[in-house]
Amino acid sequence: MLGLVENHSLPRTAAFFDLDKTVIAKSSTLTFSKSFYQGGLINRRAVLRTAYAQFVFLAGGADHDQMERMREYLSALCRGWNVQQVKEIVAETLHDLIDPIIYDEAASLIEEHHTAGRDVVIVSTSGAEVVEPIGELLGADRVVATRMVVGDDGCFTGEVEYYAYGPTKAAAIKELADSEGYDLDRCHAYSDSATDLPMLETVGYPHAVNPDRALRREALAREWPILDFHRPVRLKERRQGPSRPALVAAAAVGAAAATAGLVWFVSRRRTSRARFTLI
Repeated sequence: MLGLVENHSLPRTAAFFDLDKTVIAKSSTLTFSKSFYQGGLINRRAVLRTAYAQFVFLAGGADHDQMERMREYLSALCRGWNVQQVKEIVAETLHDLIDPIIYDEAASLIEEHHTAGRDVVIVSTSGAEVVEPIGELLGADRVVATRMVVGDDGCFTGEVEYYAYGPTKAAAIKELADSEGYDLDRCHAYSDSATDLPMLETVGYPHAVNPDRALRREALAREWPILDFHRPVRLKERRQGPSRPALVAAAAVGAAAATAGLVWFVSRRRTSRARFTLI
C-alpha cells in the first residue's frame, strides 16, 4: 500500500508512469501496426518489420542505439499519414488491442495513487496520437508523449517536434512540477528501462518495473524497489463488481440484520422502561 491520503496543505504530488512494459505488456505504437495496415497506412513489409521490432523490444534487447534507429524508422514510416485517420484507427481499435494487455498491478497502483490524492502522469516515447487515448483509458490526469510535426494538409511531415526520451522525459517532468506545483521529492516514478534513469532520478520515490538488465543493476545498487508486473487484465473485468444476484442477496442480508437490530433495540428499550416503572 502507498500510505495515507496526501495532506493537501502540502505541495501537490504525482506518480509518473512509463507506458510500454510498465503499464502495458507491449509497445503501444507497434501494437497498432496491423490496424494501420488494414487502414491502408502501411504495407505488409512494414507490418513484418514492426513485428520484428516488437520482438526485439519485448526481449529487452532494445538499447539506446536501437531505440534511435526505431525512432528514425517510425518517423519515416508515418510521413504522409493523415493525422485524423490515425486518431480514428486508434479510437476504433483501442479497447480490442490495449485493454487486454494492461497490467493488473499497474492499474491497481494507478488507483492507489489517485486514492492517495496524487495526480497520475503517463510519460511515453510513443506518439501523442496513441498515448493520449491510452492515458484517458487508464484514467491518467496528464500525458507526456512524443509529438510529430503536422503539415498544413493535416498529415505528418516525418519530422519530430518533441521526442519524449531519456533526459527530455526528466525535463518534461520538471516543467510539469513547476507549472502544477508538484514536490518532486515526494513524487513517485515507474519504468522498465535504463533509458529512463533520468526520469527516475528526478523523483524521491523511483521504482523499477520489470527492469531490463541495466536498470535492474542500477536499482539494486541504489536500493530502489523492484516490482514484477505479469498479470495483464481487461479493465472492464477489474471494474466489474459482484453480480446482481449477489448484490440482491447482500442487500437482503443487510436489511434482515438491520431489522433484527431494530427489533432488539425496541425490545430492550421496552424492558428497561418496565424495570424503571417497577422500581
